[in-house]
Amino acid sequence: MRTAALWRCLAPVLPAALPPSRGLCGRQSRGGGAVAAARKITENAKKSLASLKRENPRLEPTLAIIQAHNDHLIQEINQKFAEEVGLRVIHICLPEGSSKDEIVDEILRLNEDPNVQGLALDLPESLYSSKVLNAVKPEKDVDGLSDANLGRLVRGDAYDCLVPPTACAVMELLEDLGGKTVLLVGAGGATGAALQCMLQREGAATLSCWWKAPQLQTKLHHADVVVVGSTKPDDVPLSWIKPGTTIISCSRDLLSEKHNRGQENNHAAENTVGSLAIAMRMQNMVKNMERWIRSQQHRKWDLRCLKLQPLSPVPSDIEISRAQSPKAVDVLAKEIGLLTDEIEIYGQTKAKVRLSLLERLKDQPDGKYVLVAGITPTPLGEGKSTVTIGLVQALTAHLNINSFACLRQPSQGPTFGVKGGAAGGGYAQVIPMEEFNLHLTGDIHAITAANNLLAAAIDARILHENTQSDKALYNRLVPVVNGVRGFSAIQLARLRRLGINKTDPETLTEDEISKFVRLDIDPSTITWQRVVDTNDRFLRKITVGQANTEKGFVRQAQFDIAVASEIMAILALTTSLQDMKERLGKMVVANDKKGEPVTAEDLGVTGALAVLMKDAIKPTLMQTLEGTPVFVHAGPFANIAHGNSSVLADKIALKLVGEKGFVVTEAGFGADIGMEKFFNIKCRASGLVPSVVVLVATVRALKMHGGGPNVTAGAPLKKEYTEENLQLVADGCCNLQKQIQITQLFGVPVVVALNVFKTDSPAEIDLVCKIAKQSGAFDAVPCNHWSAGGRGAVKLAQAVEKAANQKNSFKYLYSLELPIVEKIRIIAQKVYGAQDIELSPAAQSQVDRYTRQGFGNLPICMAKTHLSLSHQPERKGVPTGFILPISDVRASIGAGFIYPLVGTMSTMPGLPTRPCFYDIDLDPVTEQVKGLF
Repeated sequence: MRTAALWRCLAPVLPAALPPSRGLCGRQSRGGGAVAAARKITENAKKSLASLKRENPRLEPTLAIIQAHNDHLIQEINQKFAEEVGLRVIHICLPEGSSKDEIVDEILRLNEDPNVQGLALDLPESLYSSKVLNAVKPEKDVDGLSDANLGRLVRGDAYDCLVPPTACAVMELLEDLGGKTVLLVGAGGATGAALQCMLQREGAATLSCWWKAPQLQTKLHHADVVVVGSTKPDDVPLSWIKPGTTIISCSRDLLSEKHNRGQENNHAAENTVGSLAIAMRMQNMVKNMERWIRSQQHRKWDLRCLKLQPLSPVPSDIEISRAQSPKAVDVLAKEIGLLTDEIEIYGQTKAKVRLSLLERLKDQPDGKYVLVAGITPTPLGEGKSTVTIGLVQALTAHLNINSFACLRQPSQGPTFGVKGGAAGGGYAQVIPMEEFNLHLTGDIHAITAANNLLAAAIDARILHENTQSDKALYNRLVPVVNGVRGFSAIQLARLRRLGINKTDPETLTEDEISKFVRLDIDPSTITWQRVVDTNDRFLRKITVGQANTEKGFVRQAQFDIAVASEIMAILALTTSLQDMKERLGKMVVANDKKGEPVTAEDLGVTGALAVLMKDAIKPTLMQTLEGTPVFVHAGPFANIAHGNSSVLADKIALKLVGEKGFVVTEAGFGADIGMEKFFNIKCRASGLVPSVVVLVATVRALKMHGGGPNVTAGAPLKKEYTEENLQLVADGCCNLQKQIQITQLFGVPVVVALNVFKTDSPAEIDLVCKIAKQSGAFDAVPCNHWSAGGRGAVKLAQAVEKAANQKNSFKYLYSLELPIVEKIRIIAQKVYGAQDIELSPAAQSQVDRYTRQGFGNLPICMAKTHLSLSHQPERKGVPTGFILPISDVRASIGAGFIYPLVGTMSTMPGLPTRPCFYDIDLDPVTEQVKGLF
């Protein structure tokens, strides 16, 4: 609406024109000052908002107004002012007589609506209770009536508060208040309190009373200014007010003006704030948009780190975790710049982070990207997770550098099997460690549900196709519902893939119906297995379909551990909800009898899988022992999957830390396994370039690689590992040197982190650091974070910071255009040190099939033992001259890689003789978990 037209529309409800004096002294004034002020404020708000929209083209500021009366005039005026300024207004019209609880429910709903940036209330006076006003989120409180906003106003924090529009309008109409007496009549509550505060700041003496007060006549006679907050009773004559007194009316019926203003006493001048207050409301909304836009930008962290008091000897991991009191996760989120509508809180210490943050911070430069990898692992453990946590604790808690750790969610298999948890250890942990290690926010359960739904769909489809005619299948797949027959969206997509461009089910020919209903899955080619998140060796080979109801459809199958599911790999590599949905649909589960791939999309299950995974795609926020932030997301094994946490967690963290911050993520097992896949698979999917690699080693693990005796879990260590033995260390450093060389293949600087144990001698430590530097490491640093927390990794953090500023010539190991076999050979020879590879006939057949099906340009994800550079776990150090056997080749098309199996690699671990669960227990009184490590 044009400006002139707007003011013509408002003319019937605005007072007559005032001269430019703002109506403070002129006896004939009837509110023209309010009109002029409202017009000027509206124009200024319009210009400010237009400027904001130019800078933020997709901005659509929306003000929601909750109304619980039938006065449509107020609604109309709000709408017209908003349109003039350029705001979108939505009115929520509740019935007259709505209760406070009903209004609060509506407020809470709008508080959580990300499309609403401002919230105002137009209610009967009786409903303006503290409960209602404080239900409005302070950041959406356009009327400035919540306690939080009023508190800021009283404290003088004008930059961070919004002044109630009515109070603001009154102040706009008054000037030169020093020494004057202002009487507020019938103006209580939040608006009255705001007015008194503002008037006193301007030097006025303020009095307040109600219309029935005994001293009303006296107070009216002595007042220089009277502010009327509610309708004047008829038994209060205007003659009680001395001539020349300025009267400001801000009663709630101000627009309909049920009383005759000032007609009885032409010695009094009365001004109405009606239109001006609404203009002020719109101005507040524009100011709120400015604050909202600032809140969307990257903020400097205001992180309160937690103090550590390390004990000696170091207590158990769970005792250390319990001794620290973590911050509430919403507090942590605010400290690192997350908005309240960007987190979904799970309990006190965990929260999901919404992907909308990536859009908000899309223009924010990324921080530095650090990968923690390790030497070839041994049963003694190298401590990559501990180094990851220690490093971020050092960077943030001790060097005041923003940093984020990005870790994988641990599988229940190792937690109850042999390895235990994966929260770090000692004084470098994620807390609470029992929540980290058990269930977390249910992502692995979601993956299990989605994976097994697809497995069930495969067998059910084969059964139904084997036992029904084309017509019967078609009638069940495309049923008549309420007299109407129609294809679902996913069925229409299948028709298009088949080249059938029809949308009416009644128009398909018999041949088209047959093509549509028959997937013709060849059971011998099914590669999709059921999963469970438990080490269960007896599920490595099973038979399904033995019940009579399955009509003789029996086949051999198997279970994999849940984290080996392709859905887990997809979760770790996806970049958005849409990308995840597309990847889920592309998953190849089998071939048909013509040798063509059958996908999850063909089975019609893509949408259902996406629904099951819609929450799992959001990373989980936790914290370290020193209160620094951690993302926990995705958990694929590195020996049977790609072994890295999620691309999304890394991307979000890189935005949150800012340009000078660090994101530290961990790759599973040795550098030859997890790091190689990080570079060749994860970095291709994310487009991110790593700044530095931290390579973790221990003296005792190097001794094993140097020929030290075998180690049995739980048995005392032999003297070779507890006494100084420089020769054994020197011999074992060949594995460290090889892993440094592997890192250099990718052109990224490497810093060696030597995890120090109390049995390590100074000479052994110095020897490892010397050899590492001579072998091309940028630096090699002993670390004591396990016993000292972040303080014990400060030198490592400083070395990483320097290395991250070095020239980076990152490159991939191979081109995707190379044939599948050639890519496998490059990894085997350049990374593992193999002489060559040997494919079994079955593996070669699969390679040929995948190449023919158009999957030859995918990266390679080797499934190989993590205990050796070779395929033989017992061969430590740096084996040479071996031929790497490829027993089978599978394809994870949704995840986007080819999956060769080396030797006799199992995708389902088993339980040992004495699993960890013997030591895990629950105190029924305190509900505390015992025995986790």
